[in-house]
Amino acid sequence: MDFFPFTNGELHAEGVPLETIASEVGTPVYVYSQGALTSFFRGWYDAFQGVPHRICYSVKANSSLAVLGLFRSLGSAFDVVSGGELERVLRAGGKAGDVVFSGVGKTDAEINQALDAGILMFNVESEEELERLSEIAAGKGVRAPISVRVNPDVDPQTHPYISTGLKTSKFGIAIARAREVYQRAGALPGIEVRGLDAHIGSQLTSTTPFRDAFQKVGELLEQLRADGHTIRHLDLGGGLGITYKNEVPPTPADYAREVLSVVGHLGVELLFEPGRSLVGNAGVMLTRVLFRKETEAKRFVIVDAGMNDLIRPSLYGAYQEIHAVKQRDDVDARPADVVGPICESGDFLAKDRPVPDVGRGELLAVMSAGAYGFVMASNYNTRPRPPEVMVDGTTWRVVRPRETLDDLVRGEVV
Repeated sequence: MDFFPFTNGELHAEGVPLETIASEVGTPVYVYSQGALTSFFRGWYDAFQGVPHRICYSVKANSSLAVLGLFRSLGSAFDVVSGGELERVLRAGGKAGDVVFSGVGKTDAEINQALDAGILMFNVESEEELERLSEIAAGKGVRAPISVRVNPDVDPQTHPYISTGLKTSKFGIAIARAREVYQRAGALPGIEVRGLDAHIGSQLTSTTPFRDAFQKVGELLEQLRADGHTIRHLDLGGGLGITYKNEVPPTPADYAREVLSVVGHLGVELLFEPGRSLVGNAGVMLTRVLFRKETEAKRFVIVDAGMNDLIRPSLYGAYQEIHAVKQRDDVDARPADVVGPICESGDFLAKDRPVPDVGRGELLAVMSAGAYGFVMASNYNTRPRPPEVMVDGTTWRVVRPRETLDDLVRGEVV
């Protein structure tokens, strides 16, 4: 189902014209489809029916309380990488016992917070982290439940910034050292071994890297059991890609078939950490044209959203479709850079993209903006961050209002 259809020549979110939302709350603005979020989550969850599993939504992709609350109501568990994300999950009604805590740089305060909350598991990323976890947990008279994140050294064939499974990555422990690390974990007083974890990267559009990694991880799991460790959970991370332009990524059902063919016989609860594939194509960012500018070398469409609102194009050179909200014939489309108001040459939403001859005040929609959009926004150039809106059928509500200038200076002193 298309949750952002053109209806009567105008782009909608479900049954709501996007122009209606932009006119009432202004631009830039992020708009999410509740129907899309629900559909994408159920696609993941249902793909593993019949085997013990948890879908641990990766909160970093979109940490809106409205999104977290919706996923919680659908039965989601959660993957967090900070104490702040853990707090968001709890405030959205999530249970600490459904949370795995990943990330290479957990602070003492975050470790204490997670232990006190009673999370399901820490995904340990280094040997020093393992030692520190034991020290803190033993000092509290408890044992920290852990998985060790292993690095299988598999090329995910994606952007270097979002490749996490190579031996040059900061993430995880080399798979060749894993048995030694688990031996040490089993001897530490503040550690309870519960699982094994691996995550090789993001925006994967082939199942081959997954299969290669999972074969290595499955073999390791059987070795760890032979060594006497009780492995109850196998966390296989996330990384499934979405369509931004013309990619044809595997579906959750395709992915599930690969997973179960490789590790389905191991008798563990399977954990998955999808983020982008749950929220990416469930959101758009709306922006209005401010000015048009042509030089001898370039045509520019200047809009009111910048790299502080959506950094992916500037940070990764990422491609995201841009549509005029009022449908129009593309015969007048000419190459242009769609740029924002930020005082940086790297501030752009698209480069050398065919863009119709849109005029001042016309509304554009940047598609596939539900993941790594608002959540990576900043106040650079002292710009308030955009509002977030949730659409459900023919109704919509603001789930986070636009920041004000007072918000930006609150707590500061001269």
